Amino acid sequence: MKERLPGLVAVLLLGLLVLGTWWASDYALRSIEIDPPRRITHERDSWASAFVMLRTDPKGHAINRLEGSAMEHFPDTDSYEITAPKATGHQANSPITVGTAKMGTLDQHGERIILNGDAHLQRLPDSDHQLLDVRSEQLTIEPNQDLVYTDRPALVVNGHSTMRGQGMRYDNRTRQLTVKAASDVKISGEDQAARNTGPNKTKQP
Repeated sequence: MKERLPGLVAVLLLGLLVLGTWWASDYALRSIEIDPPRRITHERDSWASAFVMLRTDPKGHAINRLEGSAMEHFPDTDSYEITAPKATGHQANSPITVGTAKMGTLDQHGERIILNGDAHLQRLPDSDHQLLDVRSEQLTIEPNQDLVYTDRPALVVNGHSTMRGQGMRYDNRTRQLTVKAASDVKISGEDQAARNTGPNKTKQP
């Protein structure tokens, strides 16, 4: 019995050590407040003023430019809210387009710009194209696709012709313009003659 006593004492002390360690760990966990998971709310986490964002082609030429008087990023939607946005597109082999509005939203990882409030887009004139002017309460631009559209009422002025419709879509790469539910359409004689005789009469409005 005396020979076993040291071994029993050692086992007992080891058990007490294990129990003491478990108790100390549990006490520490219950005593320390653990921060709850961070709630993602619609609160800005970054912002800028008088900013300019550029996207370039592989050769380093600027093809899309977005600027504004202020910009705020919101993590819950991963979007940027922009004050007084101005979006300029200058894709290769396409006319220059300029879109403005009171407010704007940049989302979908920069693939979409939504212009809100007095939204206005112009395809600037050049030697081959007349001025195309689009106005609506909201316009959506997909800068990488060189595309603009809306499902809201829109006024489209193409050269000397005007069209009003419930929705429109313009592809700046193909120069294809579609005005949905068009009403109050006024096609000028000059534009009609150009379409009938010009080299781009079927593609370029």
